[in-house]
Amino acid sequence: MLLNKNQRSAKNNMNIVKEFLKGILIGIANIIPGVSGGTMAVSMGVYDKIIRALTGFRKNIRQSILTLLPYGVGAAIGIALLSFVVKYALSAYPLQTSTLFIGMIMGGVPLLAKRIKGAKLTAANVAVFAVFFLVVSAMAFLNGSEGSATDIAVNPGTVVLLFFVGIIASATMIIPGVSGSLVMMILGFYGIIISSISNFISALLHFDIPALIHGTAVLLPFGIGVLAGIGLVAKLIELLFARAPVLTYFAIFGLIFGSPVAMIYEAGISSVSIWSGLAAAIAFCLGFAVSFLLGSDDNT
Repeated sequence: MLLNKNQRSAKNNMNIVKEFLKGILIGIANIIPGVSGGTMAVSMGVYDKIIRALTGFRKNIRQSILTLLPYGVGAAIGIALLSFVVKYALSAYPLQTSTLFIGMIMGGVPLLAKRIKGAKLTAANVAVFAVFFLVVSAMAFLNGSEGSATDIAVNPGTVVLLFFVGIIASATMIIPGVSGSLVMMILGFYGIIISSISNFISALLHFDIPALIHGTAVLLPFGIGVLAGIGLVAKLIELLFARAPVLTYFAIFGLIFGSPVAMIYEAGISSVSIWSGLAAAIAFCLGFAVSFLLGSDDNT
């Protein structure tokens, strides 16, 4: 009995470590143009679990927190500590870095395919796949409207606008295949939000009251919109899984298979040599293996 308890404890600890590692990958995915945290969550086999925890938060706060905590902490660490590494890698080795993450995305496809095993390939399923594939593929070609804006005047109109931008941004965090960075660029708010966060932290360190007030006026409505959007979008996705699971999975497949198109375009790869192509193939296989192994024994 003692041995069984020890085994269960070791297994639980190992699961927490794996969930933490999955959270890191989900966080990194959010800072890569053309990739979304939702896509990586699907590939890691934890998308359904995260959606259930979000939609059931008010009914079971403790369990939802325990479920979301390792993913949330891992994602925060992935964004904070590894963002500069990923940005450098994308700049210095765009092809290899892109194929590494494409491999991570595709590594979850076998697990996802089991969810629709036996489903018929109907015209509706194919149409849904094609539409969502085209949507996420085309998004990469629409990111030219960001401009150089890094600030916004605060008035009642912009406060309402920031709230709705927050709702849209939250959707990009949850919907697989939709890159949050690309959507924010398309809307013209990527530079504004990133600069507002940086300026707010600087103002906090220097106790600059006017800058703190301005930063709060920009970030607070945006943050409230994000929180409201997460709840709304998670409920919508839960409803889709309950009412039309096969169609929903085909839509997710479309988003997933469209992500590599967006990634390769955003990487701006001009030429490929034999050696860089070989390195890219190795990177793809490595990414595929990591994703497949992390997600393969997740039975949720």
